[in-house]
Amino acid sequence: MSTTATAVAPLTIEDAEALVSAAHRVAEAAGVTVSVTVLDAGGHLLAFRRDDRAVLISGETSTRKAYTALQLNAPTADLVDLVKPDGPFHTLPTALDRPLLFIAGGIPVHRDGRLIGAIGIGGGAPEQDHGFATAAVEALA
Repeated sequence: MSTTATAVAPLTIEDAEALVSAAHRVAEAAGVTVSVTVLDAGGHLLAFRRDDRAVLISGETSTRKAYTALQLNAPTADLVDLVKPDGPFHTLPTALDRPLLFIAGGIPVHRDGRLIGAIGIGGGAPEQDHGFATAAVEALA
């Protein structure tokens, strides 16, 4: 019996920088100042940008959104209801070494159907951050 593995190109630094640039272009066009974090599949920081005008906490927010999207392989916007009392993830944010953040703006990045990283955006309204992250991922494809 022979098994063949399909090679999947990892998320490169160039990809990460392209995600950051695309997210910032879309956010700036909307008049919103954001921080953007891009992680590889192992949760390692590949790219980060916070404009001087962005609120300081937006950097931590973007990183935690990216980490959440990566760990659960889902957009953070899709996970919000799961952490409400009596939800299946109710205790998850405090059960991990690095707390997750269930606010829209984190999107996993896939290539050939496999998870290769995540982007997180903080600084705008959650719906805006989600739109900026989605636009960046779509621009990468």
